[in-house]
Amino acid sequence: MKKKFFSVLLATVLVSAMVTGCGSKNPSGGNTAETTDNTQTQDAATTENTGAGGAASTQTGVAETALAYKGELELMHFSTSEESQGNGGSDGFRTVLADWKTVHPDINLVENVLANDDYKTQIATLAAADDLPDVFLLQGMNTKAWAAQGLILDMTDIISKSPYASQYDDTLFYPFSSEDKIYGLPALTGGTCAVVVYDSAKWKEAGYDTFPETWDDVLKAKDYFAEQGIDTIAFGNGSKWQANSTFLSTIGDRFTGSDWTHSLIEKKGAAFTDQPFVEALKFTKDIFASGIFNPDFNAISNEDAREYYISGDAAAYIGGNWDVSYIQATLEDTELYNTTKFAVLPQPDGATASYKTHNTGLGYAVAINTRVANDADKLAAAVDLAYEITGPAFADYVATNYALGGLTKVEDVDLSGFDQFTQDFYNYQYVDNTPCEIYDSYISSAVWDVLNTDLQTMLNGQLTAEDVAANAQKAYEDNY
Repeated sequence: MKKKFFSVLLATVLVSAMVTGCGSKNPSGGNTAETTDNTQTQDAATTENTGAGGAASTQTGVAETALAYKGELELMHFSTSEESQGNGGSDGFRTVLADWKTVHPDINLVENVLANDDYKTQIATLAAADDLPDVFLLQGMNTKAWAAQGLILDMTDIISKSPYASQYDDTLFYPFSSEDKIYGLPALTGGTCAVVVYDSAKWKEAGYDTFPETWDDVLKAKDYFAEQGIDTIAFGNGSKWQANSTFLSTIGDRFTGSDWTHSLIEKKGAAFTDQPFVEALKFTKDIFASGIFNPDFNAISNEDAREYYISGDAAAYIGGNWDVSYIQATLEDTELYNTTKFAVLPQPDGATASYKTHNTGLGYAVAINTRVANDADKLAAAVDLAYEITGPAFADYVATNYALGGLTKVEDVDLSGFDQFTQDFYNYQYVDNTPCEIYDSYISSAVWDVLNTDLQTMLNGQLTAEDVAANAQKAYEDNY
């Protein structure tokens, strides 16, 4: 279904590009998600006002497009300075953004920068009040509703006319599309939202040359690690989204397969109450009750849980690419850095729909407030900003510095200059395993709010899998 949708959509895009005679620029232009990035610190609603000064050289080669607009342009995002220290996508975003401001000194770019969790809350509040900023980061789960409400600009033609259109990984537009229209340019980086980070030395001592491929073997290892006084796997679901984004999206795919997910997204008949999804919920409930995770998993954040791994109090950790970036920056020059490896979530018994999958994608897109279109010069500035912070300047920077990918493809990424940790993670994300969808990049936040809350309650032993599925289906029918 997804391929068919894009065949039609991209045919329209290509025809539009030929009519307008747009070409593509030469900078080489990787695929992937930063769907569920979180940070404990924030530039507490920091507002940065910039705009004075003359043009200067840039780090990233941002295009010096001539823009007529000379006024103020608002941008809201969550790439805080603290987050950028351990996150290649955020560093690239901020670096390209700084370069864009350098080459456009007459535009007063006003940034409202929040930590990720706070950003999600604030942007939803602004959308409810019809007061979105000029340019902002859009989650896939909000696309259909905000498009129907007329809050976000249809960017289908804008994307087709982009100087970088031929370099885009077009599959990444799917979460930000509705009714054959595209509402954002996929932004940032990421890749996987579900990876097992494990200490190969500890697992070798437990009798495993690599991380187990089945949960039965993980359960067998639990007694050994308990004797060592450490947890088998660290996990944090204190903010409720983690069980969905970094666990269930992948485990669900193993039971249902991708056709079910696409049918659910496209309202073609799939339901949360379908038995394969209920089986995925049952498995999730049982494995979290098995004792392989830290006992406080439902009370602590993913940031807290990854500290258990970093400190040696857990033999493995399950999280997303943003966690790996932090772990890498923290562990560098330690022995654990050298013994850290990566694996897909093990295969549940009875799951036969897919194997070695991990949910991956770009969870946010640069979107534009519909009202900006009332000022043609301001719209041109907003579009140029969107092009550059998602384009080859960004892609080349993160590929060269972090071995990461974005919307714009970079051919033949040279891994030879990177250490084994980086090469291993690159291969995990982009080469060795099969991607599947991130559930909460689609549908509606109203649905996921219900499911995420119920998941946490279920993992506390207070709801059945059937109850969780029924409640999610009701929310789906009422809100989507």
